[in-house]
Amino acid sequence: MGMVIAAAHTATHHGAGPACAVELASRAALACLSQAQVSPSSVGVLINVGVYRESNTFEPALAALVQKEVGINLDYIADPAPAAGFSFDLMNGACGVLNAVQLAQSLLDTGSADRALITAADVHPGGDARRDPHYPYADLAGALLLQRSADPDAGFGPVSVYAGDGPTDTEGYLDTAAMGSDGRSRITVRRTEGHGARRSAHAAACTAAYIREHGIDPDRTLVVGPRAAHANVVAGEPHTAAPILGYLQALAAPRPEDCDRLLMVAAGAGPSAACATYRPEGW
Repeated sequence: MGMVIAAAHTATHHGAGPACAVELASRAALACLSQAQVSPSSVGVLINVGVYRESNTFEPALAALVQKEVGINLDYIADPAPAAGFSFDLMNGACGVLNAVQLAQSLLDTGSADRALITAADVHPGGDARRDPHYPYADLAGALLLQRSADPDAGFGPVSVYAGDGPTDTEGYLDTAAMGSDGRSRITVRRTEGHGARRSAHAAACTAAYIREHGIDPDRTLVVGPRAAHANVVAGEPHTAAPILGYLQALAAPRPEDCDRLLMVAAGAGPSAACATYRPEGW
């Protein structure tokens, strides 16, 4: 099972310069590596799941830019190991982190990589979410560093993804007809009325389904939901980094009596949801 050996998050603060997704993701990644006391060269795969970027940048892949800033395998001749320093973007909105966990587990289980680094960063295309009251998400990032666990009972369990019925009630897109000459600094995020209640109901139904499917004892499980990290965010909602912030908040708080695992739940547009159990070593 994939085991988290370090996690970190970064956020912009009042008075800081324009937010940069690559900078925030890189800072979170470096904090992870420092916390784990491992070098960038020990990372086999970097998966970036952030969606919103400054200036609406989509090429090249942000994962490659984060890899460069972190210093992961910048010389292929000096470090020619298979999958060493391989990086790519994987975008599935709010469920992206758990999708990346599922993929990272496969790579770790097959021995394709010894460690996998997951980064998630979202920033307003204009560089400062605080200046746009209609933009719902915070400028922030999170990172998880995973490796195989020697304890068969520790780490992540199976990841399940659930799609809801009906049309999507949240969407973010570039309105090319209305963007004008400053379109690179704009994004349209549209939500239908009641989207939050529908997302919460879908997440609750998926959580119940996951518990039934995998025979989990809910009395011994701490659920880390999509909104668990809001208290740690200064402005706006966490988006792709929400599961990472929720994980950090859960581990920082006193462990509830008799709980021996976390159940991480992500929910977003679609509606869609993803669930995965996680048992820290020593729980």
